[in-house]
Amino acid sequence: MADHGRETAADPEAVKRHRDLYRIINRRKHPRLRRTDITVTDEAAIKRAVKAASLGNAMEWFDFGIYSYLAATIGHVFFPSGSSTVQLLSSFATFAVAFLIRPVGGMVFGPMGDKIGRKKVLAMTMIMMAIGTFAIGILPSYAAIGFWSPVLLIFFRLVQGFSTGGEYGGASTFIAEYAPDKRRGYFGSFLEFGTLAGYVGAAGLVTLMTALLGHDGMNSWGWRIPFLVAGPLGLVGLYLRLRLDETPAFQRLEGESVHAGEAADGVETSAKGDLRKIFRDYWPSLILCIALVGAYNITDYMLLSYMPTYLTDELHYGETHGLLILLGVMVCLMLIINQVGKLSDRFGRKPLLMTGMLGFFFLSLPAFLLIRQGSVPAIVAGMLMLGLSLVCLLGTMSAALPALFPTQVRYGSLSVGYNLSASLFGGTTPLVITALISLTGSKLVPAYYAMMAALVGVVAVLCMKETAQQPLEGSPPSVETKEEAAEIVESQTPDPRF
Repeated sequence: MADHGRETAADPEAVKRHRDLYRIINRRKHPRLRRTDITVTDEAAIKRAVKAASLGNAMEWFDFGIYSYLAATIGHVFFPSGSSTVQLLSSFATFAVAFLIRPVGGMVFGPMGDKIGRKKVLAMTMIMMAIGTFAIGILPSYAAIGFWSPVLLIFFRLVQGFSTGGEYGGASTFIAEYAPDKRRGYFGSFLEFGTLAGYVGAAGLVTLMTALLGHDGMNSWGWRIPFLVAGPLGLVGLYLRLRLDETPAFQRLEGESVHAGEAADGVETSAKGDLRKIFRDYWPSLILCIALVGAYNITDYMLLSYMPTYLTDELHYGETHGLLILLGVMVCLMLIINQVGKLSDRFGRKPLLMTGMLGFFFLSLPAFLLIRQGSVPAIVAGMLMLGLSLVCLLGTMSAALPALFPTQVRYGSLSVGYNLSASLFGGTTPLVITALISLTGSKLVPAYYAMMAALVGVVAVLCMKETAQQPLEGSPPSVETKEEAAEIVESQTPDPRF
């Protein structure tokens, strides 16, 4: 070996051959970026994408928020007379039904979004959600048509759930692939700003209707109005989404697939939209996604969906008062959520997610002890403790989750992982908590449930990689200016052995 080394060193031609061979191998493994490889984002296009995606998310949670806040009324309208607890459980069971179908929707719409594009699938989910919600608003009551009333309610809840299966994964993917790497957390936080806006809109409308019509008026016909509002909202969202271009990352992937297909004489070489490949090759990331989403969804639904029912049914607090307090808390969260997104860009996703998880673990019990005191200041303080923990998750998760998967399977993987977790843990939260309180008689069940979820979340955050300010896997760097792109190209120092 030593003699061979001396021969090589003494032979300039041999040295040149070795360097050329090294250059070829190294470029195949670590290709140098050219200026054309780097995506320079368009600020106007990003804002359009964020607006359209966030509006769809707001509509989704407006629809689900309405159902949560009208759970007791829906129980009276669609289910036979009985104890109020049985009617409430029936209503929450119907709420949970929509989540049971969500993984199926995710498995259909997610891979479809990786095959035909994010924009087309997001338009389809918007249409289905609007139809499902509007239809619930015109359904006859149990008193009018009997058995068929709850059957139809469940059917249209399934339509809602199926469409939602492709909504969050697509919307978060859409924003993540449009945003520049250094500001993905900030732009992603607008998606959850839409979540809070949807809940605020639902809570505000239900509160206003209840105040104007009273309990009897809401049970008679007033409950229909919030559902009917979803029709025109859906048309506005559809218009905004159809005006968008496909994401730069997907356009680039499409171009690469076309070239690869031509080189392989028409043989499909891409793994886009392959559901089997997602489960076979990306199961570690899928499990991590399920754990993160499970912890996040349980705490989210506990505070934003279940809390008004908890205040009314378990603590015998006025319906309107409970919703007004929650409204105030959610408005406070809306004011700071984009700042949380900026913090996640500056300090990283993991520190913000860990802060939220630990907040729920250590503060849930004190928060519910405060809430149980029943005074307005105590309830507000307890809900703010939970809300500040939640906003650390809300402002960060929509940037962290898409980064778990590469571009060619991002929509499908995220839709499958998110909706499996939401189905098992998120939508069942009100039902499980109500049943456990009835079984144990303890009013602190929500606190213990949130603490268990947070503990799972802490482990998941420890296992994830930091992705802040880094390109999405499978995509080149994304920057805001041509100058940044030039700096990246110039910063690539050639290997001295070339």
